[in-house]
Amino acid sequence: MPLQNRVTPTGEIIATPHRGLFTGNRGIIHDPATKTLLNKRWSTPAWITCLCEFRGWRRPVMARRSWTELFFLDEATAFAAGHRPCFFCRREDAKRFRAAWEQGNGVSDVSAKAMDAVLHRERLDRGKKRLHELPMPLAQLPDGAMVQQGDESFLIKQGQVLLWSFAGYTPQARALDRPMLLTPPSALRAIIAGYTPAMHPTASL
Repeated sequence: MPLQNRVTPTGEIIATPHRGLFTGNRGIIHDPATKTLLNKRWSTPAWITCLCEFRGWRRPVMARRSWTELFFLDEATAFAAGHRPCFFCRREDAKRFRAAWEQGNGVSDVSAKAMDAVLHRERLDRGKKRLHELPMPLAQLPDGAMVQQGDESFLIKQGQVLLWSFAGYTPQARALDRPMLLTPPSALRAIIAGYTPAMHPTASL
């Protein structure tokens, strides 16, 4: 039975056999005795995205009262859910993201805590996923941005729309009429400024 630790682009955490390319956490949100989630879905505003392999370390998933291991299809999914790169296991990526975040958002010398505060406001609306109006036409969104229409999430790649699933992406034939932005606006501006999220191989066109 798969554990409930796979994250969707809308930030929900569900059980599925698919693991994905990245792990990460939102603090301690599980009971190690039962390996089940608590009622809360975050315990810190620092939502991070980590490597699945780092220095050969291996962590038994949900086995300790430590951070709760979550998994994402790819980094684009993690960004959409409201996560950012970890400054420990992904230090170079995190530094590149911070530089792009500063450039895109017109700030300097920003701390991880300050970025987390902005992202936290942008990703949640009274405990639920916050959706945003598109700042530009859908086809002009940068590679790695994600949008939502109805119950479905979509990746933008080279101006094309790809339907998200835990198994990967598939081309979307029909046009989207009223999509909303999933990727937090500040993270989107970092992507526009030059940070390219890692995307699942099924996103290749």
